[in-house]
Amino acid sequence: MLSWGAIVASQPVRIPGSVRFGEDFEFDLHAYRLRRAGRTLKLERIPTEVLAALIEQRGQLVSREYIAERIWGKGAFLDTDNSINGAIRKVRQVLKDDPEQPRFIQTVTGKGYRFIAPVTDSDPPRPVAVASFRPTVAAPLPAKAVTRRWPMLLAAAIVLAALGALYFQWSRSQARPVTANRLVMLAVLPFENLTGDVSQDYFSDGMTEELIAQLGNLDPQHLGVIARTSVMQYKHNPKSLDQIGRELGVQYTLEGSVRRDSGKLRITAQLIQVQDQTHVWAREYDRETGNLLALQGEIAQAIADEIQSRIGGHARSNSTPTTSIPDAVSPTNEAYVLYLKGLYFLNKRTARGLQQSIEYFGQAAGKDPGYARAYAGMAEAYALMSGYTSAPPSESMSKARAAAQRALELDERLPEAHTALAVIAQNYDWDWATAEKEYRRAIQLNPNYATGHHWYAECLALQGRFDEAFPEIEIARQLDPLSLIIATDYGAILYFSRQYDRAIEQFRAVLDMEPNFPRAHMLVWALVQKGLFAEALTHVEAWRHRENIPWSWVMTAYIYGRSGNHEKANEALVHLKEAGQRQPLDPLSLAIACIGTGDNDKAMVWLEKAYAEHSSSLSAIKVDPTYDPLRSDPRFQELMRRIGLAR
Repeated sequence: MLSWGAIVASQPVRIPGSVRFGEDFEFDLHAYRLRRAGRTLKLERIPTEVLAALIEQRGQLVSREYIAERIWGKGAFLDTDNSINGAIRKVRQVLKDDPEQPRFIQTVTGKGYRFIAPVTDSDPPRPVAVASFRPTVAAPLPAKAVTRRWPMLLAAAIVLAALGALYFQWSRSQARPVTANRLVMLAVLPFENLTGDVSQDYFSDGMTEELIAQLGNLDPQHLGVIARTSVMQYKHNPKSLDQIGRELGVQYTLEGSVRRDSGKLRITAQLIQVQDQTHVWAREYDRETGNLLALQGEIAQAIADEIQSRIGGHARSNSTPTTSIPDAVSPTNEAYVLYLKGLYFLNKRTARGLQQSIEYFGQAAGKDPGYARAYAGMAEAYALMSGYTSAPPSESMSKARAAAQRALELDERLPEAHTALAVIAQNYDWDWATAEKEYRRAIQLNPNYATGHHWYAECLALQGRFDEAFPEIEIARQLDPLSLIIATDYGAILYFSRQYDRAIEQFRAVLDMEPNFPRAHMLVWALVQKGLFAEALTHVEAWRHRENIPWSWVMTAYIYGRSGNHEKANEALVHLKEAGQRQPLDPLSLAIACIGTGDNDKAMVWLEKAYAEHSSSLSAIKVDPTYDPLRSDPRFQELMRRIGLAR
């Protein structure tokens, strides 16, 4: 039985304004912007977050644990100590603060930090009307009121969509390009589990995922829905609505909760406009617990219909209830939890993470052999494996193909399976036409599927079609703004298109978020192309100190060779060969080392071996500047032709 909620009287809320400290510093606690003498200072996202935390609790000791939990959430899987140290160092640099004789930030050894400078208000807090929500009043919004507000909501949404699309998540000082379609953006925030039983988290998480799926298919031409990987970061890391709006670039959020008690189920949902934090509508749904899977789909459809009427959708949802959210008493409950764990490790983009994701996806498929998404996840992980490990491409790609085909046998309309087939065609078969067809099919099935746009953008970039690649990667960034891999591959496309300064800035922004994110170490190649050899070496050595892998010696040999220090380059080659005795090396890595030292003939020998082994990284040879010394070689031109990248 439905019980309608209502919007009740607005209450004033005070939004903090700017504060001043020092002689001429001003920090806007609302916009997270630091100025000096009226000039905006460049400060990356994490340092800005740290500065905000210290100023908000000025005069008090702020522990490192508090900073880590505030920025990354509990149990964050990254090196928060190094990240906090780096953030404090950057804040001190921009404030010109001496750690030995601090004027602003005092270090309390072993405890944390304290903001010690006197602070004064620059301007008074601004009162903003925010609606409060009382869930039991059975009265929907008057139709005339909605009609009167609609032009204002639509105008605000269009303006905010343009502004939000300009905002880059990892560095508030950097702009994101405006996407062509200027979607109204919505984030479904993780539904709260109010049952008191953490084992029921799967149901509230499933409600979130089901709503993302339903809303993503509602009206893709006008409504964009943020991907699950971005919104789930707020599950254990709650932030203000203003901050979420800035980080995700959304105009609306959908919040809700799930409560189960004595055979009864109550789901609440409320749609909030970020601009003024008003509740557009709020509802409660009371049901008997029965078929939970069908119930999720039903309620998700009802909420989707409400949102469609409120923010101007033009098409009904064409999605069907997903089969990925199982009943609590079914063994597939375990399959769903295992599937979520697989996604978590897949997104780490490390060799160990990919292996763990395969294990979890395999366990999920074992619990439920008809679970198509488990096979699709397995296919994606296997398809990426050869690019992150020394696993033979023929072995990993054959497993990827089998898993993708099995997923499509179970559900032909699964976008994840089509993208897996596309990346196999792209990186192993070098069948660019098939890859493009499969990417387009995935996007057609779900236009709000961020990974589909992401991987299709990469496919276009590898062919040198940058005018098409950039709009696609921008859609992916807009749909999944907190994805590290999408942000990194945006940097890769900038690098491939010879925009080295922007690529360097992008890679640094990712590493500021996660210093150990492997693919972001592409920063080294961009630094070399700019002739910044010393900085590139410093980065590689720091990386090798954390993780001594063969690729660090490839980079070292290449950098020394490009800088003219052939003695050091040869020393690095010795280390690389020693590493090759302990584990198989991708022939492509040896080819790159030889290019750096100027041995182009030997480089061609290794490239032929890479071709024979179907090295997945070989698909970048058309656009990667690393290969520029070989481009006039007829053997290289012939190799590009065989890979389908030369006419």
